Amino acid sequence: MEQILADILAPTQVPYPVIFARFCGAILFGALIGIEREKRQRPAGLRTHILISLASSIFAVIAVESVHMMSLSGPEVRIDPIRVVEAVTAGVAFLAAGMIVFSKGEVKGLTTGAGMWLAGAAGLSVGFGFWLIAAFASCASLAVLFILWRLEVALHWKSPEPSEGGANGRPAARRDATAVSKEG
Repeated sequence: MEQILADILAPTQVPYPVIFARFCGAILFGALIGIEREKRQRPAGLRTHILISLASSIFAVIAVESVHMMSLSGPEVRIDPIRVVEAVTAGVAFLAAGMIVFSKGEVKGLTTGAGMWLAGAAGLSVGFGFWLIAAFASCASLAVLFILWRLEVALHWKSPEPSEGGANGRPAARRDATAVSKEG
């Protein structure tokens, strides 16, 4: 039992409170990026962006810790943390690509896919301990997603999205099949 407990509470290069703070930071930054997608009722919203950011942060912490593991520090074993960045980038890009569709002559989901990719980058940043990079990227995403969208609408470069309803920004009311059949 002692061996199992020792394995669970293995010593780490980065102290556990710092690791858990990084995970909490990844959750926060993922939420900041995903909140606008949630507000616009996109398929990949708040929870998806949080999970991507948190997972990316976990991969970064594992990369840092694996470099310092005694069992992996022999001359025949070489650990390259940049491969974790590459793997997370490719994995999130795969998920993001699934969000992008071509429908009725328009590309949809590109911004959501880019947000997912950014959430992964923010998670990696905070997981490696680069809090300010993750914070700046997350705040910049809010400016891009909220402010620039309003500017595009105000300049008539884009029309307000149908899912947002009218000028009040509320989603249009849905009519169920029974209400339609009673009317017609």
